[in-house]
Amino acid sequence: MDAELFPRTRTQVAPGAVHLPDWLDAAGQSGLLAACREWARPPAGLRTVRTPGGGTMTARQVCLGRHWYPYGYAATAVDGDGAPVKPFPAWLGDLGRRAVADALGPGQAAAAAYDIALINFYDADARMGMHRDADENSPAPVVSLSLGDTCVFRFGNTATRARPWTDVELRSGDLFVFGGPSRLAYHGVPKVHPGTAPPELGLTGRLNITLRVGGP
Repeated sequence: MDAELFPRTRTQVAPGAVHLPDWLDAAGQSGLLAACREWARPPAGLRTVRTPGGGTMTARQVCLGRHWYPYGYAATAVDGDGAPVKPFPAWLGDLGRRAVADALGPGQAAAAAYDIALINFYDADARMGMHRDADENSPAPVVSLSLGDTCVFRFGNTATRARPWTDVELRSGDLFVFGGPSRLAYHGVPKVHPGTAPPELGLTGRLNITLRVGGP
């Protein structure tokens, strides 16, 4: 928004979990969106994720570095077209470390060798249930970047999917980082607000780019 009654500022949502509004400027958002569009093309492109119980996730996904499927990682799109996963670019790792340094301090960023990206596309009806990012062998912080439509991001606790939780409004360009005592907190997206993306971005829907360290 051009004018805010209460300007959005850096917020520590929980120990180790920080929200930085407007972290990516317009040029940064456009560049990242262009990259996402290329990554979403086949082979090993954007797909619908099917759960072990036979259901489907409403947010569609493409992966870089390693291919995530419920609940592990593979070198190929094992639940898609079977093609080798697209490589994780070095510049995206640099972006992730800069994000961690800005959110949690340079000490946390030094050892974060990001090598996996999960990119989720949400249309107006997509949601993400409460879950933990627990399939990695590294405690490095998770970096989450938002493009396009605003969403409600629900950040919970490490013990249960139920309350207590905090609902955070994530807009295009926002950064959310969670590590340390919040690394395994449950989180989800209960709502997307359609039509709220910056018009100049040229995106209908929401993209969420999450960066992770797979570990040994």
